Amino acid sequence: MAASTPRILDGLKQWKPFRLLVVGDLMLDQTLEGDAERLSPDAPVPVLAVRDPAATIDTAGGAGNVGVFAAALGGIVEVVGVVGDDPEARLLTGALQRGGCSTEGVLTDRSRPTTTKRSLVGRAQHRHPQKMFRIDVESPEPLSAEVQAELLRRIKARIPSCDVLCLEDYRKGVCTPELCAAVIKACREQGIPVLVDPAPIADFSRYAGATAITPNRSEAERATGVTVDPSRVVEGARVMARQLREALALEVIVVTLDREGALLLERDGHGEHLPTVVRQVYDVTGAGDMVLAVLAGAVANHMPWADAVALANVAAGLEVEVFGVRSLSIPEIRAQFLRQTQGAAGKQRSREDLAGEIAAHQKAGRRIVLTNGCFDVIHAGHIAYLREAKAQGDILVVGVNSDESVRAIKGDSRPIYSEQERVEILGELTSIDYLTVFSETTAEELLRTIRPDIYVKGGDYTVDEVAESALVKSLAIEIKILQHRAGQSTTSVVERVRAQCRAGENAATP
Repeated sequence: MAASTPRILDGLKQWKPFRLLVVGDLMLDQTLEGDAERLSPDAPVPVLAVRDPAATIDTAGGAGNVGVFAAALGGIVEVVGVVGDDPEARLLTGALQRGGCSTEGVLTDRSRPTTTKRSLVGRAQHRHPQKMFRIDVESPEPLSAEVQAELLRRIKARIPSCDVLCLEDYRKGVCTPELCAAVIKACREQGIPVLVDPAPIADFSRYAGATAITPNRSEAERATGVTVDPSRVVEGARVMARQLREALALEVIVVTLDREGALLLERDGHGEHLPTVVRQVYDVTGAGDMVLAVLAGAVANHMPWADAVALANVAAGLEVEVFGVRSLSIPEIRAQFLRQTQGAAGKQRSREDLAGEIAAHQKAGRRIVLTNGCFDVIHAGHIAYLREAKAQGDILVVGVNSDESVRAIKGDSRPIYSEQERVEILGELTSIDYLTVFSETTAEELLRTIRPDIYVKGGDYTVDEVAESALVKSLAIEIKILQHRAGQSTTSVVERVRAQCRAGENAATP
């Protein structure tokens, strides 16, 4: 079954909370940032100047990252794994809990440290952060028989209350062949789908009988012994997918192919290639975890596999554009999916849909800017104004007056362009993130719905002349008046055109 845009949008609209059990290698990711602008005088290495030594950022990594991502997608998530008896264990469980995951299933093993990845991140001349060095503290040794038995007991106790189980194998000792086989068998007996993100190992037999696995291209090459021709990546992925499906008795295999998207092979299927949008890759960290989290939510919500993989492609694309990892909400993924499938028209939202997406952006700490206007006959002044408006925050929302409200404000001779034509033109501007049409003569209802951080108006106003100023103040919204560009207005453009038309008509009259 091919992916379907209308079906995906309908699935997102009906998306419901789901119960997810994440099993696998838990890690603590620690990041220490500083300025890297000089070399050490005693060795040819960069110096990381840390302004605040206490400003280490602690996040959940490995299987924990899948859990945090899934929780942001509406998952009710339980995490089962192993930590050591050390301060890092407390930092990790705290990060998981802040991310919305239950840690009651996490087991302490005093014989091993909490797997910890410490990254030193530097900035040079205020540019983007760059990872300089990483320190790993871990034990890859398999769990002891006693710890493994207790971990399996905790997993089996939770399987009946989940919709999907994710097995996340980072080769840190938790996902032994015995534990994987026992977990998959228990899930099959109870009809619970098992999605596996495999380790980069040569033998995938420990995952036999799972519902689906999601290796990347290099992992699939290693497990199958197939070397893919770079000029025939999709064809090579089909060969690997068929080999793995038959060897492991899988229902589904998804081979992720970086800029080539993904190859989906279902039972008795030919293998569907699902392309993705080529992006500026900033940091691939977390992309595979995001794929697994989105697939889990989609499977729990009974979406077809092709739709689920298409959605996971979109989410992974967003993840690689940021440094480090960040959670995504369903409204954010939906917004990106609309942009990719509907182009400029994908920026337009109903007020109800817009409110949900903006709330998700605000929860993620992004500053929302709102402006509004007729935008009838777009000119250079509009372009400069909108560019400056976007610079005030992270997300720019533009309210566009409906045809009816333009007539009420400007008179019966306006608008020159219909509201849909104006929206289509505005949608091509990279400065604008969202567009919504409103029929009121003021933006007060739009302000109440969106509650932006900043409300922007043009320099032909003063604060007191802004019709919404009283409401803006009562809602504690910052108002900014941008620089006015004299002579650049739609009215002046229309008058110039009409004058030239009249001049032409007079010249033509004998």
